[in-house]
Amino acid sequence: MSTTPTPEFSRTYKADQIVRLPETLNIVADEAERAALTKRFGLVSIDRLEADYALSIEDEAIVARGRVRAAIAQPCVATGAPVPETIDSDFLLRFVVEGDEAPEGEELELDAEDCDIIGYDGHVIDMGEAVAETMALAMTPFPRSPDADAYLKEAGVLSEEQASPFAALLGLKDGKK
Repeated sequence: MSTTPTPEFSRTYKADQIVRLPETLNIVADEAERAALTKRFGLVSIDRLEADYALSIEDEAIVARGRVRAAIAQPCVATGAPVPETIDSDFLLRFVVEGDEAPEGEELELDAEDCDIIGYDGHVIDMGEAVAETMALAMTPFPRSPDADAYLKEAGVLSEEQASPFAALLGLKDGKK
């Protein structure tokens, strides 16, 4: 029997207790949690990870509205040097019971509020894991340090313009002048 490992940053709430929670909640990842998430996401560091949010029940789903804030550093895709980044982003998450799907053949329409849907077992949601995943989705993909272009040029990597199929034609044009 396999069990799902506990996430590095876990803050759980029982579904039947949501209505009794305070109006605004706050969670902050401690140093050990940030270190474990740093390893999991392949980052250089996470110096801060926190979120403020409210939970409510809407249309048989648990809805979390809030804001995630983080201070991270990712490795540059070219040099590996740390690229610092500050994340300060609103989120809207809908926790729906896993297996609650639209009946076969019925079309499901999604609007902007339905894009961030997280399945759960019907008993417990994990806002820590949801916030960690929200942070990961908000990170800059393929971060580049300020000296990345110089490093790549020195290594002989062509820029997008130089590698373009039209680069040879531009070279001919420039040669005729």
